[in-house]
Amino acid sequence: MSSTVYQFKPLNVGRAVVWSLFAVVLLVAPLVFSSSLSQTMLSQMGIAIIVCLSYNMLLGQGGMLSFGHAVYSGMGSFLAIHTLNLVAGGLPLPVSLIPIVGGLAAMLVAVVLGWVTTKKSSTTFAMITMGIGELVWAMSLMFPDFFGGEGGVSGNRVTGPKTLGITYGPQIQLYYLIAVYTFFCTGLMFAFTRTPLGRMLNAVRDNPERVEFVGYDTQKVRYFTFIVAAFFAGISGGLAALNFEIVTSEVVSGNRSGAYLLFTFLGGATFFFGPIIGAILMVLAFVLLSEITKAWLLYLGLVFLFMVMFAPGGVAALIMMNIRVAAFGHMRKLWGLYLVLTLTALTALFGVAVMIEMVYHLQLNAALGSKLSFMGASLDALSLNSWLTAVLVTVTGLGLFEFCRRKFAGEWAQIQESIEIEIKRREAL
Repeated sequence: MSSTVYQFKPLNVGRAVVWSLFAVVLLVAPLVFSSSLSQTMLSQMGIAIIVCLSYNMLLGQGGMLSFGHAVYSGMGSFLAIHTLNLVAGGLPLPVSLIPIVGGLAAMLVAVVLGWVTTKKSSTTFAMITMGIGELVWAMSLMFPDFFGGEGGVSGNRVTGPKTLGITYGPQIQLYYLIAVYTFFCTGLMFAFTRTPLGRMLNAVRDNPERVEFVGYDTQKVRYFTFIVAAFFAGISGGLAALNFEIVTSEVVSGNRSGAYLLFTFLGGATFFFGPIIGAILMVLAFVLLSEITKAWLLYLGLVFLFMVMFAPGGVAALIMMNIRVAAFGHMRKLWGLYLVLTLTALTALFGVAVMIEMVYHLQLNAALGSKLSFMGASLDALSLNSWLTAVLVTVTGLGLFEFCRRKFAGEWAQIQESIEIEIKRREAL
């Protein structure tokens, strides 16, 4: 008798724990942050997570710098809001499936536009996406019957069949719908990275000539990935249409595409979870920071500048590097330096912020007088003392930051050398 041997792949316990924690966070978050503003922000974070992850399929995994990704999330929004109005007119479609309609619509748009867009790579690809983005944005003002003109298209999500009595009127109900889509879309996009197409996409990013040499069409790899990314972007757009119940031409603008690029990069395009961090930062900046100061875009620019200079891998890269250091038991050597770096950086940022706020006050609020309050400090935008103090604080903070940064760099190099020695010692055993 012959016996059959069955082999099972071992369960990746760590990955299962991470996904379980992700599900728990999505489930518990609105219970912990129960205010109306918090639930609204959590809903927007879920939407942003999907679109930033879809953008990273192009940027991080495929090396395709797109300046027009908002075209596909935006077209998903417009088709979703029109479908919502059809449901209100009698179309027997559950409101919970409308984001799928947005995803399919965006995918069809990508089928048409993607073939031309992915003909070239690198800088040419980026320029084509920018041109298509500007084209669609211009069309949004030229065809008001579909795009709604400057007023946009509005709808009412409390309509259609009421499955299990759920109306999606209360924000908490809509949040859990968004949370379900966020979890499954995130899982599907992670699974995509493990497919042959996802692996080949990485190869096209790293060495397209070799991919062509072994017989693969790099343009088809980029094209199919472009369609998949557009599908998830469209789902995000459909969820946004349900959340805001209005869609305007702004959703296909270059500013929206630029935001996807900026925060995906800040989160960390080289790691799968990086865009999730970037999406959270994007909502915090758009909702909270914009309420605190009128100069919030300027602060975002400064943060982006410092990240490019000192942490080009984004927040995710910083986290992973420190996890590696902690795994080898060297983290205790860096806590003090991290604390000092943070304090000196905040000191410099405070000085710069004071000068920015005084300039903005003089330009925008001159009729209210020269006095203002910022972070508990009383300032006079026309006083020389206020300006000299701000300059002194900025220069002191920058000087101390640079001194600590160099000391940190030396300590970091020694730790990395120790880690490499330890790795070689373990390999030799």
